[in-house]
Amino acid sequence: MTATEKKVFDDILKSLEGKDQVFLVGCGDCATVLQTGGEYEVNEMAEMLAAAGKQVTGRVVPDASCKILDVKRLLRQNKEAVDAADAIVVLACGAGVQAVSEALETKPVVPALDTIGQVDQFRLGQYYEWCSSCGECILAEYGGICPITRCPKGQVHGPCGGANEGKCEVNPENQCVWTLIYERAEKLGEEPAAIGTAYREPRDYRKTTHPRQKVFEPRRGG
Repeated sequence: MTATEKKVFDDILKSLEGKDQVFLVGCGDCATVLQTGGEYEVNEMAEMLAAAGKQVTGRVVPDASCKILDVKRLLRQNKEAVDAADAIVVLACGAGVQAVSEALETKPVVPALDTIGQVDQFRLGQYYEWCSSCGECILAEYGGICPITRCPKGQVHGPCGGANEGKCEVNPENQCVWTLIYERAEKLGEEPAAIGTAYREPRDYRKTTHPRQKVFEPRRGG
């Protein structure tokens, strides 16, 4: 799931200077779950913009704003309201914002959210970044726990010298990920001290070069 946070409203207004007619696009997927860009938040944004002197010409919440063709179709269905707008405000992740930009080449697009990364959901309202989408997964070597993402220093050969009583030096509210890795190794019947000691070839950074893409021919019929 892609995590987002609401931008400061004054920053959104700065991006809308000279643009009085606004069309809103939310997201029915990640941003709805995270309560940053669902129908409630889109309606809330409409009220805030109206109070700031803007006119909202219309609003839509696609099932997932990162699905470009679906976004294009939905915007075509609302063509009159979209055409009347001076700018499009998008309450979605950066991928959703760019999907709208792709669909509307002649309309300014303004993000209302900041994208903060990919997260795992523990329970509703609790989300944690456990994967950086690095393109070269090493989880098999660390008991299924990622030291690259979950250690602020990206330590892959063991804990740093700052860990204290199992807590992270950078953020003492977090457990040191290496404590978690060692504890899991013991549960799996492995030798904790051996983890992270093997020589690692340099990372192939070609796998993390942006922009990345995945293009393939989908299977048909299930």
